[in-house]
Amino acid sequence: MGTGKMDTIHFLCFFIFALAFIKSSQSLNSTDCGAGYRRPEYTDISVECGTTTIDLAILVCPVIYTGYNESLLVMNNVQNNPDCKGTLDSTANPPVVRFKFPLNQTNACGSFFRTTSAAGTGIFSDFSNIQTVNISGVIRSNDPTIGIVTYNAELKYFYSCAYPLEYLVNNTQIDVSASSIAVKDNNGSFISTLSLELFSDPGYTLPMTIPPLGIELRTNIYVQVKATNLTSEYNVLLDRCYASTSVYPTNSTFFNLFVSCSRDQMTTMSVNGESQSARFSFPAFRFLEQQNETVSTYYLHCITRLCERSTCSSFKQCNRKKREADSTGITNGLSDSKTISGGPIITKSDSIQTSKEEVLSESNNAEASVGLGVAVGILALACIVMVGMGFFFYRRLHPGTSKVFHS
Repeated sequence: MGTGKMDTIHFLCFFIFALAFIKSSQSLNSTDCGAGYRRPEYTDISVECGTTTIDLAILVCPVIYTGYNESLLVMNNVQNNPDCKGTLDSTANPPVVRFKFPLNQTNACGSFFRTTSAAGTGIFSDFSNIQTVNISGVIRSNDPTIGIVTYNAELKYFYSCAYPLEYLVNNTQIDVSASSIAVKDNNGSFISTLSLELFSDPGYTLPMTIPPLGIELRTNIYVQVKATNLTSEYNVLLDRCYASTSVYPTNSTFFNLFVSCSRDQMTTMSVNGESQSARFSFPAFRFLEQQNETVSTYYLHCITRLCERSTCSSFKQCNRKKREADSTGITNGLSDSKTISGGPIITKSDSIQTSKEEVLSESNNAEASVGLGVAVGILALACIVMVGMGFFFYRRLHPGTSKVFHS
């Protein structure tokens, strides 16, 4: 094959590839949309409130119907940031324009962050300031028409994600190093970033495991509640941690390890509200209502707040009186809490029972010894009496014997 023919083939291949690339990079048209080519509706946008990002998807065919394409959709009037522009996903069915931005005020493509407060309800009723952060914004169409009038309707797609900043985090699985949960991001929740881990050393490096027969009383338990893959805007602050005899925290006897600034004298708080992990420790104990059982079993629960770094210190103030919510507060911010669950905390409670059994055994042995001594004494006395009586009757029957003994 000649050089000229090879060049022609190479040119044709390049031309076909270029056409394919141009076709793939072009916007969709009404023919590509098919039945999706229609007027816009309120349901054309979907919002996924993730733990680190917010993802938006807008049906593109109604956008094309109105006279625009994906390049003419602008988020919060941010024009010059390529990270804030939409990307056409023609592989989706139906095709969509995708927007994605992180949960960080400096990189959120102009999204509006608003934190509201309300009085706590339900399991949070002891707390006067329960916060929720709302992240919202709008994607608008940018009309390219030059002139005085336009025949294109203006498109507005509003989005909003509400993230409660107070959670009930349970770890009741001590025989596993950590317990966490993966949840489908729905309506916004940071619970999947939180985990509660127990350690056996003050350096929080050795995960604690508990044998089936439990751990010894007064064994130090080191607790860490940690946020992973959480935006740096928030720190972890523990409002309350307590133990209960049931896996359901509101259904059983409980013991407060600490509530706000009030804590049990045996509980030691190491770090709280200063970073994305909180740490405290306490010695293993047992519940008195389980005194007739060989082990004491209970469950650990922590009400955890995600506070903005600049406001964490205000929540550590020792004022636990309940205040009324302000007029901008939400009323149902934390009614639907998520829980991380596992197996029980088990402590040995049979050591005292063993001591009691030993005491009872020693007491029984002592009583047996005393009884045996009394029996021997009575038997000896009876023998002496019988010998005396025998001697007396012998003298009566043989009177001369006495004289012989005295001569």
